Amino acid sequence: MEMFLELLKYTIPGLVVFVTAYYLLKLYLDDRLRYEMSKQRNETLKITLPLRLQAYERLTLLCDRANIPNTLLRIRMPGMTVNELRGALMLAVSQEFDHNTSQQLYVSDTLWQIITLAKNDTLQTVAQTAAELDPKADAELLVNALLHVIDEQQGATMLQKALVAIRTEAGQLF
Repeated sequence: MEMFLELLKYTIPGLVVFVTAYYLLKLYLDDRLRYEMSKQRNETLKITLPLRLQAYERLTLLCDRANIPNTLLRIRMPGMTVNELRGALMLAVSQEFDHNTSQQLYVSDTLWQIITLAKNDTLQTVAQTAAELDPKADAELLVNALLHVIDEQQGATMLQKALVAIRTEAGQLF
């Protein structure tokens, strides 16, 4: 029995020292891991933040260029028919969108869905408005009809909503 008490006399303090050392070492290593992860996250932000801001800028430009009045100013030519202008408008909006598809890597899925819906809404507006007109008529009829539809929406187009979503998400970075 005396031998057992002697053994406990040396074992218990050894276990206390071991547990204390283990606990302190674990705290130190956990803290070090958090520090390294934080450092790596900051390094990553230094690289990705400018790319994300550039993506928001490009998507803002996409919304501006895909806006029907702005697209009309760029592509409308004298002597076009309704059908030719409809095709040119739809092609210009689609190409603008396709040119910026890589930006979806830098924005949220929700924002990308909003931008896709805005593009589809713009294409649908052009297609529906043109469908109500004679395809061989002068393109000026389509221009007037599209401008009338936009006036009825009072600036609440999906592209305007996409711009608000871009600004909101970009604002969350700061």
